[in-house]
Amino acid sequence: MSQELEIEFKNLLTPSEFEQLIAHFHVKPEAFHLQHNHYFDTKEQALRHLKSGLRIRQTPTKNEVTLKEPTNGIALTETTDSLTLDEAEAILQGTQDFPEGDVKNRLQSLHIDSKELQKIGTLSTNRAEIKYKGGLLVFDHSQYADQEDYELEYEVQDEVSGRFIFQELLQSLHIPIRPAKKKLARFMQAIQNKKE
Repeated sequence: MSQELEIEFKNLLTPSEFEQLIAHFHVKPEAFHLQHNHYFDTKEQALRHLKSGLRIRQTPTKNEVTLKEPTNGIALTETTDSLTLDEAEAILQGTQDFPEGDVKNRLQSLHIDSKELQKIGTLSTNRAEIKYKGGLLVFDHSQYADQEDYELEYEVQDEVSGRFIFQELLQSLHIPIRPAKKKLARFMQAIQNKKE
């Protein structure tokens, strides 16, 4: 288990801007890996009302469950527990509850019964990451609910210097600043749009 503070800046990109960044940073195709984020909430959307999110992330090398909760400013507190592939698959199929651990304990402290959680959908992302000026640049091409988008994220330890570095990078490459909502928020909006 780990609990950490997540500070990240996000910018939506056009496909050509995404390719421009990939070329600028010499990111090779083999640097990308596919990951699947499976999102959960109760029927009453208890997590959404708390401005929180719960996901199981599956990558080629790991499976984990993460609860994200708001803190101050743009930061989020992330509580993460590792899962075995069998645990992740059983939860996704609805044949197993979330295992005991820090995420389940946190859910209980929020008065959310993990047995009432249901999968609301999956967002798949082709992702590459590189270190950049004390942080981590993340190149994401995501697909969900018949939509796709391109995004650049910058994960940092310090909000003030991180914002400056991120905006300076975008300006140097003549990429307009287009702050992006969190993936879960974009995903939920896309699902809502499909229903209408």
